[in-house]
Amino acid sequence: MSALDAAWALLDSWPTSASVAVVHRNGVHTHGDIKRVQRLASVSKPLAAYAVLIAYEEGSISLDDAVGQAGCTVRHLLAHAGGYSFDGATPVGKPEAKRIYSNTGFDMLAAHVEERTGISFVEYIDDAVFAPLGMHSSSLQGSCAKDVHSSVEDLVHFIHELRSPTLIVRETFIDAVVPVFPELSGIVPGVGPQDPCPWGLGFEIRGHKDPHWTGLQNSAATFGHFGGIGTFLWVDPVADCACVMLAEKEFDEWGMAYWPSFNDAVLSAVGQI
Repeated sequence: MSALDAAWALLDSWPTSASVAVVHRNGVHTHGDIKRVQRLASVSKPLAAYAVLIAYEEGSISLDDAVGQAGCTVRHLLAHAGGYSFDGATPVGKPEAKRIYSNTGFDMLAAHVEERTGISFVEYIDDAVFAPLGMHSSSLQGSCAKDVHSSVEDLVHFIHELRSPTLIVRETFIDAVVPVFPELSGIVPGVGPQDPCPWGLGFEIRGHKDPHWTGLQNSAATFGHFGGIGTFLWVDPVADCACVMLAEKEFDEWGMAYWPSFNDAVLSAVGQI
């Protein structure tokens, strides 16, 4: 028997099929069809953010570049603090005033990288992230905020990068996975208002949000993202564990009812492996 059997049993009881990988210091454990490719929805954002951070390290852009309304920068847009709504080009608030989750902000980031590099973001993310990590089934097929297509197998490669960065220097990586503008309140879509609502540079930070889609056992340092189509990826550096799950059932139909208990089962099992 595997220590993860209890977690797999929960997964098999879900109202949709799913593929999962658990990554920790003793290896990778998978369940379901890890080669199946699907749209990631907002789990696309950490991958897009990584490409933006690589553009920063290459010197093509700066995190302080002005993008959009007055006072808004690359850093603000990565941290959902640019004052743009979920899906609209007209600002709905001032930069750094509130955490307003925004697909628009990520589309603006992609356009900025394209302008500064002369390379389409579809090509840039492939050359900068997918190819060097061996994510050969992954591609961007639309908005970088929600239209990356990938598999659990490929996303395990990204998790390895997040556990031991090679594409960006550690200082940049740390800046991405700790709270930026940490005092800001906001709303986690589909979950509810949070005060504060910590976010890094493209990564949601667990912090002390309650309720939350990760488990009660996940540390405050946990970072990652979930997608409205029914996908998630998280890395818990305190537990030395990470998990990625892909399914295709809208988050608001099942996420909060099933994901936290599954994530707790994963964390309970890791200590026994």
